[in-house]
Amino acid sequence: MNDLRYRWRMRFLSAAVIAALAGLSVRLVFLHLGPNEALRRKIVKTRRVERRLRGGRGRIFDRRGEIMALDVAVKNVCADPKLLHESGSLQAVALRLARLLEMEPAVLLARLDLPRRRFAYVKRHVPPEVGEMIRRMKLQGVFFQDDVARYYPHDQLMCHVVGFVNMERVGSAGVEQKLDRYLKGTPGLLVSERDGRRRELYDRRTVEVPASAGADVYLTLDVELQYMVEKALDEAVSENAAKGAWAIVERVRTGEILAMASRPAFNPNEFRKSDPESMRNRAIAYVYEPGSTFKLAVIAAALNEGLVTADEVIDCENGVWMYRGRPLRDYHAHGRLSVADVLKKSSNIGAAKIALRLGPERLDRYLRAFGFGRRTGVGLPGEQAGILHPPRAWSALSITRIAMGHEVAVTALQMLEMACAIANGGYLMRPYVVRRVVDWRGRELMAAEPRVVARPIREATADLMRRLMVRVTEPGGTGWRAALAGYRVAGKTGTAQKPVRGGYSRTADVASFVGFLPAEDPELGIIVVVDEPQPRHTGGAVAAPVFRKIAEQAVRYLDIRSPGGRGGGLETDT
Repeated sequence: MNDLRYRWRMRFLSAAVIAALAGLSVRLVFLHLGPNEALRRKIVKTRRVERRLRGGRGRIFDRRGEIMALDVAVKNVCADPKLLHESGSLQAVALRLARLLEMEPAVLLARLDLPRRRFAYVKRHVPPEVGEMIRRMKLQGVFFQDDVARYYPHDQLMCHVVGFVNMERVGSAGVEQKLDRYLKGTPGLLVSERDGRRRELYDRRTVEVPASAGADVYLTLDVELQYMVEKALDEAVSENAAKGAWAIVERVRTGEILAMASRPAFNPNEFRKSDPESMRNRAIAYVYEPGSTFKLAVIAAALNEGLVTADEVIDCENGVWMYRGRPLRDYHAHGRLSVADVLKKSSNIGAAKIALRLGPERLDRYLRAFGFGRRTGVGLPGEQAGILHPPRAWSALSITRIAMGHEVAVTALQMLEMACAIANGGYLMRPYVVRRVVDWRGRELMAAEPRVVARPIREATADLMRRLMVRVTEPGGTGWRAALAGYRVAGKTGTAQKPVRGGYSRTADVASFVGFLPAEDPELGIIVVVDEPQPRHTGGAVAAPVFRKIAEQAVRYLDIRSPGGRGGGLETDT
């Protein structure tokens, strides 16, 4: 009986095993030979490796070949939070890493306090030497990723022109942003498969397209001259307790920008710690009422139209002139002045009377020909067009206020281009900061050339204006502090009260000086703007000395000789 029961049990067990094996065999055959496209796609997708290959970003050089931006190899310090929790070493590891990485322990501990996560960044873009120190510590649950970071060897020097690259490797300011398409290169592509342990099967690679390195960019700016300008601005801000300052140096005949600086500044290596205001390139992105520097355009237009002559005398009303029921005042009272002295003494009343001879339509045409009311096209992001309303929007008083640099808003670069047009025989040039772009094969992808965009005044008018502007920097002129021994300097001061609600501030001014040298054969144009200087506030007292400091160093560094030294001027001097 027992034998019979045993035999039946064995038969049943054998049948069950055979049935199970048969079922598995059928399933196996079905999986391999049946219509399982969805399952096949899922398996292939799981094993497929598709990775975009990132090429190196191009470098940025100054005009003499000094590197201003490049890629460097760095380490990303990473951790396995789950492992740190399970091993009980979270706090000890966090404290040791915090000391080496100069981080707050509490911040780092919060970053790693993720018990279910298997990956977390401790800190990205760590220098290789720091990474090696951490590696030697052999901390459990800590590992590394190789990465590339953007590095700016000169820190904040030239920061507003060069710009910076964000954590996603995208240019986010300056040349880095404007020429991102050239600098970032072309990404590559890798398509392959991996095994069950997620290791790549190299013999299964189906696509392998290498990445191409980005192109190199060569600027027109000179790092040595830039340093001189930035140092001069730092001193100006400190000495005058100013809110900010900015300056530009340009080659008159070509439009090449040799230096462009703005204060406050930022360090592009630590851009995440910088506030937006310090990242603002005030030379092109800050619009302000220019004040008396604007008189250059007004007087040049009237001379070009033959409406006045340099020695014509204008009644400046002893400092107060009532026009359409409103007073217009001069900073210093003057009686009768020649047109030459209206510029030298910076008479608001004299400039207003000259503007009235031009009339709204003609004055507007000249101002737009000088480039006001539109961007210069310098090739940097964030440039502003300024404000120049059409004559139909002017009030009855507007023409007399525009003549003295009110009711308009400009950028420093626009003002410099106007002055450089006078220095350049009446030709208005397009300014530029990029000389050329060269790819990794040495092929030139882009090359900038000097380009004339307008000619608002004749050469004879420009020559006369140059001589009139020299008188501004001579004894008795408002810009005498800009005079430079051995050179004739042509320029103009500007002081403008900042507009506030309901009128103009009595305590906040923008002081400026724009000019060029040598006046007989101009090579360099320079503008300096100082925002809210205290207690001195005029362009002659604040900005003109900074101009002289920059010009003095620039002519020595660039070996610019004076054709005939100081002296000369108009025979109409009074």
